[in-house]
Amino acid sequence: MNDTLTEFNTCFEMKHLNYKPSTSYPPLCVILYGFLTFLSLVTMCGNFLVILSVIYFKQMHTPTNTLILSLAVADMLVGMFAFPLRMFYSLSACMYDVGIFCKIRDSFDILFSLCSIMHLCCISVDRYHAVCQPLTYKSKINGRVVFIMIAVSWGVSVFVAITVVQTRSTNDDCQDMCFIDVIMANIVAPLLSFYLPILIMLCIYLKIFVVAQRQVRSIQAKMKPGATVSKMERKATKTLAIVLGVFVFCWAPFFLFLTFRTVGNNPAPVHVIETVAWLGLSNSTLNPFIYGFFYSWFRSAFKIIVSGKILKGHYINLKLH
Repeated sequence: MNDTLTEFNTCFEMKHLNYKPSTSYPPLCVILYGFLTFLSLVTMCGNFLVILSVIYFKQMHTPTNTLILSLAVADMLVGMFAFPLRMFYSLSACMYDVGIFCKIRDSFDILFSLCSIMHLCCISVDRYHAVCQPLTYKSKINGRVVFIMIAVSWGVSVFVAITVVQTRSTNDDCQDMCFIDVIMANIVAPLLSFYLPILIMLCIYLKIFVVAQRQVRSIQAKMKPGATVSKMERKATKTLAIVLGVFVFCWAPFFLFLTFRTVGNNPAPVHVIETVAWLGLSNSTLNPFIYGFFYSWFRSAFKIIVSGKILKGHYINLKLH
């Protein structure tokens, strides 16, 4: 194991606390970058399937799926931009560097991770109204409201990404990051952009599941009409809760690392830094597989698109099962 990590570390050369890509790559590094390139392509293709499915099939034109569409756009852009930039400008190499390419890379990381969190917040609000307040759902969560949610999610994410990156100090006296930079980057930013939103979403989903269980008992006792709709909404909520759980699993190590990385004077091992960073980005790769596995209508749409049937017939109004 130590030999493997040693070989992995030779993908980078350390100089003045900066990890730079090595000029010569051992076989493990070639395999690693090949795998990451493949992961980037899978991320782009998988999320493109989600985007095309929601846009093409009329049955998919719902408020929830519109939010999923916007989230898939962010995930696809991760594969297009964040993956390549991180391969060439690693987290460890940019930790003490405020060069232009590191700033661009950091801005994309902050933009897409925060954008994903905000979309998940919006989706949790959508699910709350769908399950807990079904009679007023269509009036409260309409096209205009969804558009505002998406616009705010992207707008706030872009603003925060630009602001955080631009405030990074370039003063020679702050090469190891000024105190205010440390507080903002390691404590305030993770608290506001990850821990607090995740806590709020967990509380919302807990409330949803309590109400959903109550609905199940009511349906079983009275056999109310509309039980099929309630069941569908609960299934969608469960699937999106899984999406949230996977997001937490992927990104929590990264934000925990940001929070505690100032403990001690020694720089973190490069393989630890890169592992938590890539684990976070891999969330964008996993989301399409979650939709395809748990959503039967997404799965049917994927099959029609991948098989090429979409080019041979008119499937816009097809009833997906």
